[in-house]
Amino acid sequence: MEEEEEAIGFLDKVLEDEDVFLLEECELGTPTSPGSGSPFLVAVKVEAGKGLEMRKLVLSGFLASEEIYINQLEALLLPMKPLKATATTSQPVLTIQQIETIFYKIQDIYEIHKEFYDNLCPKVQQWDSQVTMGHLFQKLASQLGVYKAFVDNYKVALETAEKCSQSNNQFQKISEELKVKGPKDSKDSHTSVTMEALLYKPIDRVTRSTLVLHDLLKHTPVDHPDYPLLQDALRISQNFLSSINEDIDPRRTAVTTPKGETRQLVKDGFLVEMSESSRKLRHVFLFTDVLLCAKLKKTSAGKHQQYDCKWYIPLADLVFPSPEESEASPQVHPFPDHELEDMKMKISALKSEIQKEKANKGQSRAIERLKKKMFENEFLLLLNSPTIPFRIHNRNGKSYLFLLSSDYERSEWREAIQKLQKKDLQAFVLSSVELQVLTGSCFKLRTVHNIPVTSNKDDDESPGLYGFLHVIVHSAKGFKQSANLYCTLEVDSFGYFVSKAKTRVFRDTTEPKWDEEFEIELEGSQSLRILCYEKCYDKTKVNKDNNEIVDKIMGKGQIQVRSQGETVKERERSKVPYIVRQCIEEVEKRGIEEVGIYRISGVATDIQALKAVFDANNKDILLMLSDMDINAIAGTLKLYFRELPEPLLTDRLYPAFMEGIALSDPAAKENCMMHLLRSLPDPNLITFLFLLEHLKRVAEKEPINKMSLHNLATVFGPTLLRPSEVESKTHLTSAADIWSHDVMAQVQVLLYYLQHPPISFAELKRNTLYFSTDV
Repeated sequence: MEEEEEAIGFLDKVLEDEDVFLLEECELGTPTSPGSGSPFLVAVKVEAGKGLEMRKLVLSGFLASEEIYINQLEALLLPMKPLKATATTSQPVLTIQQIETIFYKIQDIYEIHKEFYDNLCPKVQQWDSQVTMGHLFQKLASQLGVYKAFVDNYKVALETAEKCSQSNNQFQKISEELKVKGPKDSKDSHTSVTMEALLYKPIDRVTRSTLVLHDLLKHTPVDHPDYPLLQDALRISQNFLSSINEDIDPRRTAVTTPKGETRQLVKDGFLVEMSESSRKLRHVFLFTDVLLCAKLKKTSAGKHQQYDCKWYIPLADLVFPSPEESEASPQVHPFPDHELEDMKMKISALKSEIQKEKANKGQSRAIERLKKKMFENEFLLLLNSPTIPFRIHNRNGKSYLFLLSSDYERSEWREAIQKLQKKDLQAFVLSSVELQVLTGSCFKLRTVHNIPVTSNKDDDESPGLYGFLHVIVHSAKGFKQSANLYCTLEVDSFGYFVSKAKTRVFRDTTEPKWDEEFEIELEGSQSLRILCYEKCYDKTKVNKDNNEIVDKIMGKGQIQVRSQGETVKERERSKVPYIVRQCIEEVEKRGIEEVGIYRISGVATDIQALKAVFDANNKDILLMLSDMDINAIAGTLKLYFRELPEPLLTDRLYPAFMEGIALSDPAAKENCMMHLLRSLPDPNLITFLFLLEHLKRVAEKEPINKMSLHNLATVFGPTLLRPSEVESKTHLTSAADIWSHDVMAQVQVLLYYLQHPPISFAELKRNTLYFSTDV
């Protein structure tokens, strides 16, 4: 993940990695609209641009993050004056010495950056291709001595702030919720951040500035007056970083595993924990080597929450208790059914009231009040309905108990942990600084942003289905050994999954045929999950806790349930070419577990025959698809993208994609890569996002199909993104070198989007090109 590369100590690695893509510069000039002139004219403009568009993009991104940084420093300084004023009174909150230790050099750093920002801002806003700002970066680099003093004091400042918080309630309140001003163009006026998190910002900033200098140099012509000044600033910054790397080792180890590999977030979600005999909602984060349980802090601005770490277990020390050990654990008392039903009735009544108010164009304040009430009831339901225990144990200490509403979810968490435990993991203990940094990264890395309740959904999201779903469970096959098998069905209800039906046990078979019908009540449901279990009749293995199933899950799957009505997503989907939709559906139906899917070629004659049927829009397409070898269908999809007159990501944007992926600064890269997606024509963007989600689903089956995200990016990258013929002809001198460089970069572009959290078409179009990074 790009975020991981921000860590101090990783800079040299970042520069080495990024230099791979500097064999040839393909500069972007002013983009032209499709059809606004010949490709030759576009190519001329590209050459003439000399990277100045990218230079401006890097600077505007850096300027935006600099504004956020200054606001953070301001927020840190805000309590300093009143604290100093009380220090000389009879009832001081902190002593002068404590204040000077905690806020050491913050004022100086603020003044340096405020001056830098005030001088840089007009230069970027009134952009001119000849603008010079190298002297500003050189001056900034020459003042890094102040940062050295801050770094030397950082650990003591943190420890002092922690001790003062423990001994003084007033200071604890101040340090837990400092208000950071939002950027000028942002909807959020303020964000609540802890003092601990803000004290880390200056350390992080030095790395950011150094990465930006690297990117600026890359896009500044050698004969530009800024070039030698930026070179000098980069040299000073790099020397400074190497001198302090050892001093801030905790930060480095906090983003790497004890073995030195990059620590990545694998899975996260909201779970209910039984803590001190009461139910608590936790956000649980599974990293490559550690499971971290965090509490979401309450903040005034819901979008910018902070996390408190409640506990963590290195995966090397994590074990699942046996059924016998679980039996000795305290019993879970389920919440009375009639009380759960009361909550559901209240929620339904509130939903109706909200709809009425909207239909009558009622006051937004009244609607918000009803929504708040609905959230409170949904939250109570979410907290009190789960009953399926998920126990984990630290071999060196405590055991922990989560309650889940779905066995599907429990098996996903268990499988994800066990898969990571197959690697050679080491035990470790995190220092308080390491733990703070890791917990701080959770907000940025998380993939599940909202508590799973329906009142969190946007108004334009599908509300799900209500009524009854008729389901027939016919049979199952693919079992290698005879077993006693049964199925359960789960649907999402009020934001979480509940078990709704169970088939009979089919004894001693490899091909069970249940042929059982169920009518399942839907309550705002969008998905149906099916789990197949092997029934355990061995009494010694059966847990007496009725809520805990110890039967083994043999297989599981999920399907979307849709009404005849069209949803927003379906309208978007209809813009995806028919051939793409049908091929992807068929691959997902029966090829997603095929080893080497998309890598292994299908029979060429089959592919051509299938292509001809699609071209003719023949009515037998679906019949032919169901009979065709799956590799031929995968090959047809690849051929479709390869034979498009213009690649899906367009000729016009090709040079900009090449430039964007080579940026070192993660925030500048994010800004550029999202801007480029927005610049695509809508049909191209919708098709690209549709394909992206499909490839992610294929990669989820990597243990079976052996196709990782990197493998898929290697297959599809050069197909979706390739230089135009004109551009290829302008670089004939070293064609082989350019080709290999281009292919690497094309793969990296697709891999970037595949590794990115889900990208929504609506969200992408709604967001303006404003670049906010808070790390």
